[in-house]
Amino acid sequence: MSLSLLAAQAPEELETVSASLGFAERGAEKHYFFTFEPPEGVSPTNVAIGDRRVAIANARPVEERLSLNREGYAVVRRPTAVRDFWDEAQTLALGHPEAAEIVKAATGAARVVVFDHTLRRRTGVPDRSPGAPRQPVARVHVDQTVWSGPQRVREIMGEQAEDLLSRRAAIVNVWRPIRHRARDWPLALADARSIDPADLLPCEHIFRHRRGETYGLAYNPAQRWQYIPDLDIDECILFKCWDSDETVARFAPHSAFDDPTTPPGTPPRESIEFRTIAFFD
Repeated sequence: MSLSLLAAQAPEELETVSASLGFAERGAEKHYFFTFEPPEGVSPTNVAIGDRRVAIANARPVEERLSLNREGYAVVRRPTAVRDFWDEAQTLALGHPEAAEIVKAATGAARVVVFDHTLRRRTGVPDRSPGAPRQPVARVHVDQTVWSGPQRVREIMGEQAEDLLSRRAAIVNVWRPIRHRARDWPLALADARSIDPADLLPCEHIFRHRRGETYGLAYNPAQRWQYIPDLDIDECILFKCWDSDETVARFAPHSAFDDPTTPPGTPPRESIEFRTIAFFD
């Protein structure tokens, strides 16, 4: 779909905030990032991030119309039985099945597998600091790519993978605040229809025992951004990280951002994101 057509389909006028997002700068070499101390003489990453101020629309007035297959994200109200997500046993026993059911209901998938989750509590220290919780990710990214999406299915599903990949599969994240509403550092999401595929820049993530790949996003003024302010603990944002179906939204670039309208004294954001694979008949 052309960007001119996308512009003609721009959504109704919504209130916006002006905020800074971190975009990947194009480079001569493929981007990479070490998740551990790299070999001597090797830089931990070659990714350069440039901040840009963008208008981020308040999508609350249209939240019921948001679609995983159109914008690439949706809002779902679903209370949780988990009393403490920092209790790993509760999260595995109750949170994972809940996330699977949420995605199954939202997508119509025949089967949903939850393969990972990440808890975050904003403390102001750099992300992945030893002894500290994971921090909100303040750069625009997509968790998977056209290569790593099916590769992740193979890693998780083993011998079943090729049969499952012969039909439609999608990786969908379930993001929800915990303890209190997500007023502080909410999630900005890019409407998938406004993304030029040429602006999705692959970045190799190098782990000790495997390699993955994500997308960074180069800035483009045609991109359209939205957020859901004050997301409640009974609400979730679902967003697409990869879809094998090329006729629907496949990727939803996203980033945490410092909302300038956040009142002083707002509790630091705490959240959890579940990573799921939806399989379709």
